[in-house]
Amino acid sequence: MTTVKTNNLKGNIRHSVCYWTYNFIPLDELCARVKEIGFAAIDLAGPKDWPTLKKLGIYSSMCNGAEISLTEGWNDRQYHATLIKSYTEHINLVADAGYKNLICFSGNRRGIPDETGLKNCAEGLQKILSIAEKKGVVLHMELLNSKIDHPDYMCDKTIWGTELCKRLNSENFKLLYDIYHMQIDEGDVIRTIKEHHHYFGHYHTGGVPDRNEIDDNQELNYPAILRAIKATGFNGFVAQEFIPVKEDKILSLSEAIKICDV
Repeated sequence: MTTVKTNNLKGNIRHSVCYWTYNFIPLDELCARVKEIGFAAIDLAGPKDWPTLKKLGIYSSMCNGAEISLTEGWNDRQYHATLIKSYTEHINLVADAGYKNLICFSGNRRGIPDETGLKNCAEGLQKILSIAEKKGVVLHMELLNSKIDHPDYMCDKTIWGTELCKRLNSENFKLLYDIYHMQIDEGDVIRTIKEHHHYFGHYHTGGVPDRNEIDDNQELNYPAILRAIKATGFNGFVAQEFIPVKEDKILSLSEAIKICDV
């Protein structure tokens, strides 16, 4: 793999990369590589990974590890006791480590009506929000497509997610707007960002349709999307979550950062 330095980043976007898409590289090496490219954050790392990140000066921009799975989530009350215990523990771990963001998931429908799922999510999450608020931790529910990658997932439309945000009415609950997933399920990405950005606390990228590099071989105009994000005054992280298929995968990451550095 070639190491490519991306110098003189503009500083308008806080860049990150999702660990799982580059986990073919040992974590300590990935930390070194991202610093060489010019940024210092990794998404979707859990407590076992944090000592390595801290040792190498890399920030955990979206923490994970509290969830049961993507399919067993807050929309189903049978999982609430387990989730409340796990999220309470992880909120404290995240805060004690000096981090801020913790991911969560709605879970699959399994025949649960969307309105019931909203009520169940709000009921369960309300029981941990006061802890998150006290500790300064923000919970982010990820929007995932149910058309291709995650059949039956409930939080698959922006309007459903924003309604949950309204019901919880807390700055410590946001949506993780995954650009790849939402292009597949609903499109209209830039208008959605302009209209609903105050509910979005974090962004993920990915080339559509195949979740590979975000270059001109796929359909999304990422410079325009990132300019729209920048125009909202967003100060959170944009994390690359594409699966690299080109031979030089570090170059792919470097080029993605350049594309998104508006």
